[in-house]
Amino acid sequence: MNILFYHPFFDSKQWIEGMKARLPQVNIRQWEKGDNQSADYAMVWLPPYECLAGRSDLKGIFALGAGVDAILKQEQDKPGTLPAGVPVMRLEDTGMAIQMEEYACAKVLSYFRRMDEYRQLQSQRQWKQLPAYQHEDFVIGVMGAGALGQAVAKRLVSFGFHVRTWSRSEKQLDNVKSYFGNDQLASFLSGTRVIINLLPSTPETVGILNQQLFSQLEQGAYVINLARGAHLIEQDLLLALESGQVAGAALDVFASEPLSQMHPFWTHPRIAITPHVAAFTKPKEAMDMIVSNIQRIEAGQAPIGVVDMQRGY
Repeated sequence: MNILFYHPFFDSKQWIEGMKARLPQVNIRQWEKGDNQSADYAMVWLPPYECLAGRSDLKGIFALGAGVDAILKQEQDKPGTLPAGVPVMRLEDTGMAIQMEEYACAKVLSYFRRMDEYRQLQSQRQWKQLPAYQHEDFVIGVMGAGALGQAVAKRLVSFGFHVRTWSRSEKQLDNVKSYFGNDQLASFLSGTRVIINLLPSTPETVGILNQQLFSQLEQGAYVINLARGAHLIEQDLLLALESGQVAGAALDVFASEPLSQMHPFWTHPRIAITPHVAAFTKPKEAMDMIVSNIQRIEAGQAPIGVVDMQRGY
């Protein structure tokens, strides 16, 4: 069995040695330009066209990330980048869920306990106690109910919050109200105090965080975007902050990264930004999942995390 590895900035030695330790009998190599030798599987992120084009003998392609929009866009821009008929598999969790839970909870709790406002009062040297928010008045909506969205929703429930999810299809989670489909989006948004975006990036979800959506949230809502920058209409957020419809935002992803030095988000007093760090791919967990999937395929079983090329996730 032969496995190709390509990633533009991951440490290839760590990954190749890690995979060899897990599959000693397998030949694993880093792809380099001109490598046309056969391969059974490929582990890649943003591969050059020549890396995978024409490799119809592959049994599977493992995308080294939870989101696959970037690699699918490569195929759209240059058909053939991903060989037709070869399944593409995403990393379902691999340690990213707990990281998303930590980030989302940190931002929600900071807003719930009014820490941003207390920091502003501190800068003004004001000793002022603000009224405490109540859990029963604090509805949190999670957009996207995949592995990461479900993990975040469950964790927030453990703090006593009222949590709801919205996704393409109905999901069943204990103590979480499920909304699904465009017909139920307005009901999902109504009364929501905090919105957390963990949707996949597809043509249907681009620009979904917009003025129309913000206007349907509870007055003074808080926006947390952990998915993709393309989901957010940036000017609409600025206008919603100016009007007071949105009280603040925590943004980890942006339409253009790194964020321009002149971007107004840098200095906005009610926007907290981080440089796309909410969750990282953890090599150990990722390799364990990839090996498990290879073993499933070799045993004639269905692999986990196969991407629906039409839906885009």
